[in-house]
Amino acid sequence: MIDFLATRRSNLAKSMAEPGPDADTLKAILTTGTRVPDHRKLAPFRLQVFQGDARARFGDALAAAYRADYPDHPEERWQFEAHRFLRAPTVIAVISAPKDCVRGTPIWEQQLSAGSVCLMLCLAAQAHGFGAQWLTEWYAYDSRIQAELGMCDGEQVAGFVYIGTPIQAASPRARPDPDEIITHVNDAADIG
Repeated sequence: MIDFLATRRSNLAKSMAEPGPDADTLKAILTTGTRVPDHRKLAPFRLQVFQGDARARFGDALAAAYRADYPDHPEERWQFEAHRFLRAPTVIAVISAPKDCVRGTPIWEQQLSAGSVCLMLCLAAQAHGFGAQWLTEWYAYDSRIQAELGMCDGEQVAGFVYIGTPIQAASPRARPDPDEIITHVNDAADIG
């Protein structure tokens, strides 16, 4: 497991193909993906799974929103937007849906929990042998697309997780130098 975590890399959505996970594997990925830290067990997230023709239908909404904002862009760009969800056989929208908590669990903690779902879905998919990538992109923040997802006030898209069979290996990328971002606090002299 340590080797898996130490070498984990995202697969680009544009580098995925069929097949995606079958129903049983997808259920396992989704079940594992929701096993995240969740203060007071609020489940402050919800997921929408796009497969098959639903990906193209959602792409039509993406293209329409993009075209409304950029009517002078070429047809190829509108088509690119229409095909975003076709990059992988399975796309999961993870929606941060904070709950009112009488015991005061902060919204921020609940949002972090939803973000954890995105990472856990990627790890679960990759552990099952699939490629996975967590993206947001412009449409995560677009009110028309949020309405298309049936989102309520206070909800945000934590991410879209693309899952499929990788057609090329994940590319290495630079990672932060641990010595530059980690401080060890061993005694009072180290604080501050």
